[in-house]
Amino acid sequence: MEASALQGRRIIIGVGGGIAAYKACELVRELGRAGAQVRVAMTSAAKEFVTPLTFQALSGHPVLTDYFDPSQEGNFGHLDLARWAELYVVAPATADLLARIRAGMGNDAVTTSLLAFKGPVLLAPAMNVAMWENERTRENVEALIASPRIHVVGPGAGLLACGDVGSGRLAEVRDIVEAAARLFAAGPLAGRRVLITAGPTREYLDPVRFISNPSTGKMGLALAEAARALGARVTVVLGPVGEVDRSGLEVVDVVSAEDMAREVLARVEEVDCFIASAAVSDWKPQTREAQKVKKSEGPETLTLVRTPDVLAEASRRVSGRARRPVLVGFAAETQRVVEYAREKLERKGLDAIVANDVTAPGAGFGVDTNRVTVLTRDGQQRELSGTKREVARTILELVGNLLPK
Repeated sequence: MEASALQGRRIIIGVGGGIAAYKACELVRELGRAGAQVRVAMTSAAKEFVTPLTFQALSGHPVLTDYFDPSQEGNFGHLDLARWAELYVVAPATADLLARIRAGMGNDAVTTSLLAFKGPVLLAPAMNVAMWENERTRENVEALIASPRIHVVGPGAGLLACGDVGSGRLAEVRDIVEAAARLFAAGPLAGRRVLITAGPTREYLDPVRFISNPSTGKMGLALAEAARALGARVTVVLGPVGEVDRSGLEVVDVVSAEDMAREVLARVEEVDCFIASAAVSDWKPQTREAQKVKKSEGPETLTLVRTPDVLAEASRRVSGRARRPVLVGFAAETQRVVEYAREKLERKGLDAIVANDVTAPGAGFGVDTNRVTVLTRDGQQRELSGTKREVARTILELVGNLLPK
């Protein structure tokens, strides 16, 4: 499996209390070598076999061992861990840990963070052969893998640490790494190319003043992360938003609407989907002064002209193509939200549009949550709310249904 499938991916390793815990050290190292970002959670029993400091040194991050510890929760607690990750790998998944996962228990750092995690889970069982063959363990495993988001790798067979021979060995580290990579490579958007615009644009009056808006790019970047998690190759044309996590993304930095239009039009014909989530400034000063404009007494007059309509120009560029990309727009409104969004959907020839009232509590610019209405060309309408990552994931799932098979 190519390491690129894991490049920039965010993975939790949940370490159970078995002798195979020492192999989890190698797993953390190999996932890191493949380009993944790795964080570790440990059960209390796991600490009897390997110290948290070992995993901290290998991962470069603090290890979650006690969700009752205020210092750990304040730094990067079980809920933060669950929201951060794209994949949860439990290795070793002991008989006890499998039973507690199936029961939905949350009595240690691994089970609590796993309960809060909503993505795919990869279990790597390891235990004595008699425990693995026990009917209760088999029932637990069968019940767990009945969920479409839970997968199992191993166990292997051979000489066990206890001296017995049979099934129960932790799968080889390379097999666990390859299984993790397959889960990303096999996503519903695997092989698809997605182009996303995010953030604001700035239209300068002079070297120190510009017209812009409060966009922070959070929604667009959440869409990019969701598309990547579903297997897509993602390019983000990003306005000025400061430092952001670019892991696994091709990011093209721009400043003005003209910059954004140029970069989008150079790529839009080659992608499968274009999502225009950026808050593009609609106007710019007619002239840009080379030096700072000094204040004067009395009123000032500023002449504005329209900037390029990035989405409309992209739609015209691909219009009439036998296999054009799916086009998704955004409509940030303050009134008559659905009406204005539907009009924009028709006028720009879009396949879908995501509309929201940017004045509503918990929605709009600069917050981590959103409430939107998704409209499609065929007349469907769906309300979504939650964190921007959750909303983005659902939007990308809806977009996936619009892509040609």
